[in-house]
Amino acid sequence: MALPTSSQSWPPNQLSRILPSMGVWSAWWAGDADMLSSVYGGATGSDPTSTGFFASDHGGFRATVGRALTRWFWGESSRGPDRRVKLHVPIAAELCQASADLLFAEPVTMRVDDQKTQERINELANDYLHAELAEAAEVGAALGGVFLRIAWDLKNSPNAPFLTHVDADQAIPEFAWGKLTAVTFWQVVKRDGKRVYRHLERHETNDQGVGIILHGLYEGEEDKLGRPVPLTDSEVTAALASHVDAFGIISSESEGLCVAYVPNQQPNRRWRTDPLGRNLGRSDLDGVEQLMDALDEVMTSWMRDVRLGKARIMIAKSLLQNVGPGNGSAFNAEQEAYSSLNMLGSSSSEGAPKLGDMIEQVQFKIRVEEHRATYMQLVQDILRMAGYSSETFGLYEGGGAIKTATEVEAKQQRSLLTRDRKIRLWRPSIAEIVEKLLRVDKALFGTDVTPSKPDVNFTDGVQESQLSLAQTVLALRNAYAASDEVIVGMVHPDWEADEIAKEVGKIAALRQGGNLPDPMFLHPNDGSLSDGPDTGNADSATRVAGNSR
Repeated sequence: MALPTSSQSWPPNQLSRILPSMGVWSAWWAGDADMLSSVYGGATGSDPTSTGFFASDHGGFRATVGRALTRWFWGESSRGPDRRVKLHVPIAAELCQASADLLFAEPVTMRVDDQKTQERINELANDYLHAELAEAAEVGAALGGVFLRIAWDLKNSPNAPFLTHVDADQAIPEFAWGKLTAVTFWQVVKRDGKRVYRHLERHETNDQGVGIILHGLYEGEEDKLGRPVPLTDSEVTAALASHVDAFGIISSESEGLCVAYVPNQQPNRRWRTDPLGRNLGRSDLDGVEQLMDALDEVMTSWMRDVRLGKARIMIAKSLLQNVGPGNGSAFNAEQEAYSSLNMLGSSSSEGAPKLGDMIEQVQFKIRVEEHRATYMQLVQDILRMAGYSSETFGLYEGGGAIKTATEVEAKQQRSLLTRDRKIRLWRPSIAEIVEKLLRVDKALFGTDVTPSKPDVNFTDGVQESQLSLAQTVLALRNAYAASDEVIVGMVHPDWEADEIAKEVGKIAALRQGGNLPDPMFLHPNDGSLSDGPDTGNADSATRVAGNSR
């Protein structure tokens, strides 16, 4: 299937149910107040009608198709000249970052049988690749999935292809039996008045199964793709013009797509009946939007109490001093003595009003405990529904120090279960895209490798401390319950079999060197080993006594 040749509505109709939800999750992840107000129908800070007389009057309710109106705190607009004081708690960003850290805080290991291929994987799987995986995981946690893409640039990276990622809200994927068969990426590269220029990049396979990439530039409008124009019409796509053929195609010259899709979690509850959406992943933010909205409302109310709780004084007009014509009156807060004032309605026996009646302090109570309890309850509900333990975020219940990995694992079990679910989706996708990386590396860069899917291993989510691990190893050795191979593997779980074998050999050599004969029982003449001290032999007894001294 080629790129579009005529104008059509944009984004395509098959994304009409999907992109709005991704827009909501993107706003929560970004934590931008204007974006949140926009997606829920409220006025933004840049909206000239947001605080004026004609401010939006929908009352914070958002219309939903086939459902009753839902009230959203971020949908409420300011009234009159009041400044916008809504406060956002970036818990969505923290959720997505924690998800990526649980998966890729430590680099994954990739192993193949062929030695040359393994050496090349070690070169390709550098810090850049692992950083790209961590970034992709955070985006995928927010939007429900992410695309891993192979790219090559002979100018900027002349020696090897490299890995990139594309966000799920900039793609039109195509699936067959849950397997990605093709995808079209798009991005706006230029705006000129009402004209919008979009770059479309389509990944598919030809009749021989070779992965190809089609590039096209389109001039249209905000909601229309428009007509195709030359790639040279935009500076962003001009460099591609010299690499594509007459049909706008770049070939990877190797089997398979240059893209792999990684769903965040499955199944997708929201789009399970949608023919496209059912193949997409589920966002960590799906289903907790109202709780996050309520959390922001609680924090805003808390800060409102802080503002209202500032001490203020109310003073009588008679205490004001005239500071000149046209300058009004002022009150000196540092004044310590006041002259007697005779006024009608005096409350004192001397006929003068009490100073306490003329200066009144006003200070409202700040409801700290009530707000804190509500805040913490909402936070725990959000974390639990998103599939994480509160201990993962430093919220420990019951107090006390956590010392062992067993205790940590027990307290973070919910987070580790979610991590395992995601690993089962990430592992095959990483293996698939690394195999394609090797294919492109061999076909376009001429390296001597044997492309194959590597064994991808993630580090343990909770690792024992060195002291605890040493105690475990000592107990196993004393009980003769584990061999040297097993013990070395426990201490170095990231080592391969040959590395473990070498270490076991070193341990055996050290053990043999440690069993030297006792010099007390060596004959003084030939150095041979005697049978031990003999009490009947005076010379032997003398040597023993001398050695003892």
